[in-house]
Amino acid sequence: MKQTLLDTIENADKDKDGCLASAGYVWSTLNKECIKLYESTITLYPQSNLNNEDETKNAYLIFGENGGNEAELYLPSQEKSIILVRQTEGQPWVFNEWQLIPWKGFQLKKGDEILFSGDGEIGPKVTGSDKIEE
Repeated sequence: MKQTLLDTIENADKDKDGCLASAGYVWSTLNKECIKLYESTITLYPQSNLNNEDETKNAYLIFGENGGNEAELYLPSQEKSIILVRQTEGQPWVFNEWQLIPWKGFQLKKGDEILFSGDGEIGPKVTGSDKIEE
């Protein structure tokens, strides 16, 4: 089969799972599909800067389709996501020293320290800088 320049360009930017990284897509292990982090996940902001607008410093969270007992966590500057699991509703999701606690949205702790938190809404937080000027 002959490979064209267009085929080469289209495949050059896909990761090992076939997700188009330059368009913001990453692989969701839980949902087994490419997702856009900034649109389809819950954003968790660094506890040290809850008004952070640098998307590369945020953590991102998506829930599995199995009733919410599994959560997939994308941490800044970490290539592979982490799967957190909870035993029953109302309990935190955990993986090793990580805990995701449902409190005023969500708080993400590593050990005893809260590192990230968010309001629990899907998509980025709307701030004053996002308003359209008239």
